[in-house]
Amino acid sequence: MTAQSHGFSTRAIHAGQPADPTTGAVVPPIYATSTYLQDGVGEMRNGYEYSRTKNPTRRALEECLAALENGRHGFAFASGLAAEDTLIRTVCRPGDHIVIPNDAYGGTFRLFDKVATRWGLTYTPAAITDVDSVRAAITENTKIIWVETPTNPLLNIADIAALAQEAHNIGAILVVDNTFASPYLQQPLALGADVVVHSTTKYVGGHSDVVGGAVICDDDALADQLAFHSNSIGAISGPFDSWLTLRGAKTLAVRMERHCDNAERIVEWLTRRDEISAVLYPGLDSHPGHEVAAKQMRRFGGMISFRMRDGEAAAVGVCNHTRLFTLGESLGGVESLIEHPGRMTHASAAGSPLEVPADLVRISVGIEDVEDLLADLDAAFTAKA
Repeated sequence: MTAQSHGFSTRAIHAGQPADPTTGAVVPPIYATSTYLQDGVGEMRNGYEYSRTKNPTRRALEECLAALENGRHGFAFASGLAAEDTLIRTVCRPGDHIVIPNDAYGGTFRLFDKVATRWGLTYTPAAITDVDSVRAAITENTKIIWVETPTNPLLNIADIAALAQEAHNIGAILVVDNTFASPYLQQPLALGADVVVHSTTKYVGGHSDVVGGAVICDDDALADQLAFHSNSIGAISGPFDSWLTLRGAKTLAVRMERHCDNAERIVEWLTRRDEISAVLYPGLDSHPGHEVAAKQMRRFGGMISFRMRDGEAAAVGVCNHTRLFTLGESLGGVESLIEHPGRMTHASAAGSPLEVPADLVRISVGIEDVEDLLADLDAAFTAKA
């Protein structure tokens, strides 16, 4: 049987991770080495010469991530933004254009707006929930349609298959940031996307103890170029970070089920609170992207956003009064987090078309006992009053 014919959890535990041939160790070793003995001048042993180019621990992670996304080529980076930057430099040239979401992670927007533009790229924000809006943003120089789904932080949903068709109609590629869904809940390559990117810091790593990123694709020529740029730019994942991320990936399926279970209970509770004007969660029938999400996702994830009826002060007040929900940036760890996007993760988007509402609160629901999480939120809502 091939790795792709196995179930998700089997791939997470075994893909790229055979027992060590020397000792039989069932966990891949941490190859903390910078260089490798060569058998002769220009005769590399098993293709290894220098760990920026290739490292066995990183390679194990890359093979696992590719298998989880049902792709053939995986690349692991030092962070999600390092992955994105390397991908952009691989695919684009000065003068090219990218369509980006009008609701996206603040760091991604900063990369496009403050870094890529200085390199000669242009971009246009579009509502990725609306194919017509995306089509209207396309120019003759568009090389990438870039989407998050669900988006960060408003949890909008893009129709991956429809946008893949739009990209392919103009000879562009569709890149899907799959961080919020994780490979367990959503498989963009199977829906027509050309490239998947991740901040593996989040759900894949899952324990808030490592920073990393990934790019996965199927195209051999693109993979060759990604390998060249990864080596040339050098923003690769180190062996210990790769090992930690690989360890986290093994339990991704069981963690995501618990994240989803807890999130659904919390959403039900939030919808009954008079203090909240809107709950943003694709699992709600009232969510405008619910039908698309139900079509392309296994479940609806552990991320929830909501808007406070009394505005920014109330949103900040809730964030400041939780105890189990840690006030902090990032997401996707086993512990629950809460943040105010406008002042924290999306501060870089202030004054731009991607500016987020000031009354918005975003929570990353962990895998604690849900009754304790509900009690913590209830206390925070009472205390902020």
